[in-house]
Amino acid sequence: MTAEMVAPAWMHNQITADEYGSWSAEQCAGIEIVDGMVVVSPSAYKRHNRLARILANALDAAAGPDWNADTDFDVRLQDVPLTNRRPDVVVYRAETIDLTPTRPEHVLLVVEVVSPGSETTDRIVKVDQYAGAGIAFYWRVEQAATGIPIIYTYVLDPASRSYRDAEVFTGMVRTIAPFTVEIDLGKV
Repeated sequence: MTAEMVAPAWMHNQITADEYGSWSAEQCAGIEIVDGMVVVSPSAYKRHNRLARILANALDAAAGPDWNADTDFDVRLQDVPLTNRRPDVVVYRAETIDLTPTRPEHVLLVVEVVSPGSETTDRIVKVDQYAGAGIAFYWRVEQAATGIPIIYTYVLDPASRSYRDAEVFTGMVRTIAPFTVEIDLGKV
């Protein structure tokens, strides 16, 4: 084995919140931390990024002054072992814009856009993690063969800390939960 083939230590050891906090933004880009282990995410396709941006912009415009919607930042689900997820879209309390890390109690809604390679994680693993953390709403976006995305929405049952199915949307999203919003999915 050559020196170029030796994996860095962070690939073999759990990292702590303090260690992660010392990393640069460049080091944190494109990764999540699950049970203290670095999980590298592949680069998203342009269609995936556009869909996330359209959703974030529409949610941000509809959320009112108490909530912001944005993309591409960590949500700290737990400190020990460290678990940071980086949802495609996060609706969070506006007053926490300068707080780091963003924690589940700051978050109203997370959106994951399913892509090749993220199917199991977005459909099963993250659903359980977000519900267990107490995040009230979860939307999963499937990129259908027709080109028009399908959005599956879920609402937290606080007693069981699990999500129950809510509405399913294709073409046009019109909902009042978590707030009134209309989103034309045909723009993608």
